[in-house]
Amino acid sequence: MLPVPHSVLKGTGHGALPPMLEQYVQLRDAHPDYLLLFQCGDFYETFGEDAERAARLMGLHLTHKSSKDFSTPMAGLPLRAADAHIEKLLLQGVRVAVADQMEEPGSGLVDRKVTQLLTPGTVTEERLLSADENFLAAVATGDGYALALLDLSTGEFRCAAFGTRAALYDDLSRWRAREVLLAPELSGNAALLADFQGRFPVMLSQASFDEDMARQELTLTLGDLPASLSSSALIRACGAVLAYARSTQQGRLEMVRRLSRYEPGAQLRLNDWALRALEVFAPQTVSSAPGAESTLIGALSETRSAGGRRRLRAWLRSPLRDGVSISARQGAVASLLSAPDIRHGVRALLYRAHDLERLSARVATRRAGPREVAALARTLELLPEAAALLEGQDGLLANLRNRLGGLPEVVALIRAALVDEPPIRSGEGGLIREGFHSHLDALRSESLGHRAWIAELELSERVRSGIPNLKVGYNSVFGYYLEVSSSHLGKVPTDYRQVATLKDRSRFTRPDLREHEREIASLDGAADRLEAEVYTELREQLSGHAEALSEAAGAVSELDVLAALSEIAAERGWVRPVTTEGALHLRQARHPVVERSLKVGSGGGFVPNDAELHPERRTLIITGPNMAGKSTYLRTVALCALLHQIGSFVPADAAELPLFDAIHTRIGASDDLAGGRSTFMVEMSELADILHGATKQSLVILDEVGRGTSTLDGQAIAQAALEGLHATGAYTLFATHYFELTRLEGQLPGLLNLHVAAEEDSQLAGGGLTFYHQVMPGAAAQSYGVEVARLAGLPQGVTARAASLLAGLNAQGDDGALSRELGALDLGQMTPMGALELLQKWQKAARGEG
Repeated sequence: MLPVPHSVLKGTGHGALPPMLEQYVQLRDAHPDYLLLFQCGDFYETFGEDAERAARLMGLHLTHKSSKDFSTPMAGLPLRAADAHIEKLLLQGVRVAVADQMEEPGSGLVDRKVTQLLTPGTVTEERLLSADENFLAAVATGDGYALALLDLSTGEFRCAAFGTRAALYDDLSRWRAREVLLAPELSGNAALLADFQGRFPVMLSQASFDEDMARQELTLTLGDLPASLSSSALIRACGAVLAYARSTQQGRLEMVRRLSRYEPGAQLRLNDWALRALEVFAPQTVSSAPGAESTLIGALSETRSAGGRRRLRAWLRSPLRDGVSISARQGAVASLLSAPDIRHGVRALLYRAHDLERLSARVATRRAGPREVAALARTLELLPEAAALLEGQDGLLANLRNRLGGLPEVVALIRAALVDEPPIRSGEGGLIREGFHSHLDALRSESLGHRAWIAELELSERVRSGIPNLKVGYNSVFGYYLEVSSSHLGKVPTDYRQVATLKDRSRFTRPDLREHEREIASLDGAADRLEAEVYTELREQLSGHAEALSEAAGAVSELDVLAALSEIAAERGWVRPVTTEGALHLRQARHPVVERSLKVGSGGGFVPNDAELHPERRTLIITGPNMAGKSTYLRTVALCALLHQIGSFVPADAAELPLFDAIHTRIGASDDLAGGRSTFMVEMSELADILHGATKQSLVILDEVGRGTSTLDGQAIAQAALEGLHATGAYTLFATHYFELTRLEGQLPGLLNLHVAAEEDSQLAGGGLTFYHQVMPGAAAQSYGVEVARLAGLPQGVTARAASLLAGLNAQGDDGALSRELGALDLGQMTPMGALELLQKWQKAARGEG
């Protein structure tokens, strides 16, 4: 969404706005792109058109604020419900400015200031964040395209350069930014902007992409201009994302400590279509298995910490192409697999860990609350234990052990300063531990002395007055008081002053009681203010450890993922794949999600299959009926390749896999109604991307290409695409119902036919079909479409008629196809040589020569 302009709030008469509304307008006009929530006591209020908009977006009741000369719409929400409503606004792509009261209400206008600027991509408050990454992105152009990504909740800051817009789009879809800043050369191009908005339905925001400003911003944030920023476009994108973030954080960007430039070519290309087709993060259909999340991330959800889950998502988005790094991860998984005591110990510790990455970012910006600081200490106390468990390990685990320093000085500081169970906010009292600050201890001690005098007063006054049931009490209205029942009012001493009369008792005070009360209030107020100052100093000290905390947090997240992958390998019988120079061999491979779903649900066990591809056999055509398991087979191979390149073990009895540069997929069919594209158009767009991008190092998974149009057109497109992929040398698995394509086995070198076994049982009433889900050599005998329709529950009359029609069509055989092809010819445009070639083709077909 682009910013929505505010209208000017005006009175209905000719008088000026009331002072409070003047203040509202001033704050709102200072933040014109934001919906302003304006604190009035226990409510956040909105006025004018903002109120109408807020009521519509949040479902609030719309009222009016009126006076003699003024009337305006008004909508409000309770402070206690603010988080839920703000979250609702952010999900709708609305920026929110929060103006809080900075003082207690008095006789004049209350001072208010904007304390928070919240946008979808710059939220840092834990209560408003999901467990996943929360990226703000910026895109600029120059010599190619530049992308900057910033997650303010963790301080992660990265950038990359791309030669083409398609490559940029692939990466941007991979990281799923919640808010995007576009440089003027992009946002000012109507066609390009429309294309971008069609692909990425996220909030688009405006920012400065001035290069001089960007250089200043980078230097201010990082200390110098990183050498990795080798182009103007990269500098502008990185500077823009920092400047925009700084404006929302009101100047504080201490959580951003380093910039990481990554090379897209160093990662396996896995665009958004592939992520969706392989159901990596989101299912294409609702899972039918109870309790099972039908996605790869769901099947791998054994991480114990929030940071670990984010790191796992990052690994799945950016699989490696570097064999050394893959081997290092696999070695760590193998070590933890062979040492279950270490693995279980690490996982038990991580289960108790808080989100160290986000806690570190909160500490860096000095915004961590008391309970967050306490949680930081509890988590840091686990790190030495984790490091001890990794004692003697080598490789990546040894590296992680060295990064788990534990930061004992930070733990000691927090434990010395804070009580074990601190309040939610500072300034509420009871936060700083006794003995940490001598002046604070003195104030508390003096206050306790006055409280002790009051506590002794009840007993001494009972003796002095002779009133046996005299009590000393306290409430917020009268403060401390002496309470006497009506039956003893005649014994009340003369120095008592009555302050309240109740039905059966009266309340009194004394000058000395009032004096002690004033002293307590004064001392407690001074102690609370000093405690807040001490806590501010504590946060300042902790911020000096932000970089070490961030380093430890990264190690914890990485260790969590490795331990989770090891646990999965142990529980599910996954094996370590061997990285090869070009051969793919999977023995008894399983689909990681379907296998898990079948175990969770009531279905039978998963039927594993083998797969083999190598430089001399790069193309497999898979035929067989619907529901037999062709798509599952394709996804199994692709997911094993993906798991291999994140450094995981794979679901198979044995596995050898090359390093792919990309996994291209075309599985399933869906319309793009919003974009005005049919199923066939979507399919062709995806196929075009594959044909343009596939190389001999790519893995291509295609399922039912060409089915969105007429049979002849679809078959022609499917064969042409298959031949084109064969020419590139890409490793290709091609599932199809076009049995004519199986004839290519003898014509294209390295192409092999496979089929998924199924058998029709004519002895069963109404016919029957058994799926074996076993992939076997050779082409399928038939598609069994009518039998599958019968299994799906079509009426018997319909399936019987379909069988009759199919028999008639089969009786035509090749003559029917020849007749259709002959009828489509334009003889007037055909050369004699072309006619001879066509005749030769028909002759070969008649002889069964292909």
